[in-house]
Amino acid sequence: MKKPRNILTIRGLDDAIIARLKARARTKGRSLEADLRDLLTHTSRQPLVLDALSEADRIATMTPGAQ
Repeated sequence: MKKPRNILTIRGLDDAIIARLKARARTKGRSLEADLRDLLTHTSRQPLVLDALSEADRIATMTPGAQ
């Protein structure tokens, strides 16, 4: 038996945004749901900018002469 998938509800999107997202999905020959699932999956795998900035700060403190 498969585990049920989680459900995500997003409220308050403008109709124009939904129309653009549907058009984007259509150009790929996909459903809106499939395209959004792919977009969210891809986005969730991207490193956070704050992680990179904190890593740069950490490295800078190790640099000789850095103040």
